[in-house]
Amino acid sequence: MHDEDMHAALDEARLRQWLGRQEETEDEVSAFPPRALAATLEAPYAGEGRPGDPLPPLWHWLYFLPLHARSTLGEDGHARKGGFLPPVPLPRRMWAGGRFDFVEPLRVGERIRKRSTITAIDIKHGRSGALAFVTVRHEISAKGAPRLVEEHDIVYREAPRPDAPAVAPTPAPQGPWQRRITPDDVLLFRYSALTFNGHRIHYDRRYVTEVEGYPGLVVHGPLIATLLLDLLQREQPGVRLAGFQFRALRPTFDTAPFFVHGEPAADGRTVRLWASDAEGWLTMEATATLG
Repeated sequence: MHDEDMHAALDEARLRQWLGRQEETEDEVSAFPPRALAATLEAPYAGEGRPGDPLPPLWHWLYFLPLHARSTLGEDGHARKGGFLPPVPLPRRMWAGGRFDFVEPLRVGERIRKRSTITAIDIKHGRSGALAFVTVRHEISAKGAPRLVEEHDIVYREAPRPDAPAVAPTPAPQGPWQRRITPDDVLLFRYSALTFNGHRIHYDRRYVTEVEGYPGLVVHGPLIATLLLDLLQREQPGVRLAGFQFRALRPTFDTAPFFVHGEPAADGRTVRLWASDAEGWLTMEATATLG
């Protein structure tokens, strides 16, 4: 699609009709998902998944999973656009980042409710083409009391043009904490299965290389964010989080190991966390606020 056609297709006024749209869902914090993720991450801090056990931060992503019928999915394995999310006519959809306020942990056995609201829709045109940013606010409660607030940033973009300028990467810093992660097929498959994520870029090598043009399977952004907090909890067992924010900067592929890093701030109240690829480029940056 040419730039002028894409500009016309990105009818910002129409897309903004989705602002303020809400949906509410309910779920139960069942025991199997945290047990399965604990086995996948070999997480010593995760508990046994017994009634009353708290979920580690970000493990709420194992719940409220959208159950779209297979016949309603697009070529990329995502649900076709429209419905709750606006129908942005751009082919690539990625998790760009998020911000979290942790009130109280969710616990195994609880009934939980989530209210989701579309709070922002922004269209931009950069060197790599058209971009659309959608922000969704999720408020999760249990027993009528708030437990967690999440702001989820989604970015939609064009397929890259052959003549598009490459975005200059940022070298990753070194830090006192570092852990090497091997993103093998089993890790990516398990995380896709546990989050009921049909996006083919995470498990379908033919699709991701031949259709989307990536060099390998894409490591889930939420998985990397979870591994950043996994590193924090390994380095500081029993730490309590009040907040967290992260931003994805570059895709990470399964073609080589990657690294998660961390460094506590001098004030003892925040921890800087980041991820880097095998070439030493910064791929995600985050900040954890301790409670």
